[in-house]
Amino acid sequence: MSPVTAEEAGRRVEEILDRLASSGDEQACAAVEELVRVLVDFYGAGLARTVELLGRRPADQGSGAAPLTELLGDELVAGLLVLHDLHPEDVPTRIARALHGVRHSVESAGFDETTGVLRLRVTGSTGCGCPSTQEVARQAAVEALACFAPEVTAVELEPSAASREPALLQIATRPPGSPGTPGQAIRSGGSGRSSVTAR
Repeated sequence: MSPVTAEEAGRRVEEILDRLASSGDEQACAAVEELVRVLVDFYGAGLARTVELLGRRPADQGSGAAPLTELLGDELVAGLLVLHDLHPEDVPTRIARALHGVRHSVESAGFDETTGVLRLRVTGSTGCGCPSTQEVARQAAVEALACFAPEVTAVELEPSAASREPALLQIATRPPGSPGTPGQAIRSGGSGRSSVTAR
């Protein structure tokens, strides 16, 4: 199949819009026109981003892998390439690329291609370690994967084996007038009297 030129594509779009307009369904016609505008804006932004990235490379550096690397690492351009099955990297590589850009420290613990479920493992601190903070890390990964690896349909977060709940520090206030100085513990003897033991 020969590539469609911009002129041919534009003419076909106009013909479809004309047929919809002649049908008298104004809501459907308006919805399709909005869809066309969204797609044109999307592809226009992708082309503009591609030109911007390629323009950053000095001409005297010659041709190499750097321009392609920059394009593959850009969310907008990578999303377009994936959409048209043109991205040269496989799914695991694209997953790793997406997770590399996530602010929180997570790594892949396995991807099931059949179900589309990706398991993530926490590899660093996620703040207080509470569920809400871990959910922020999971959601950040979901947003990054949407561009680079839409094959991932669900993300499950597994805490790392090294992660533990923070220790609970209990502080007891010494009653006024009780013996003892800082650095000493007060122990109660069998007779009910308190004795001071240095720590």
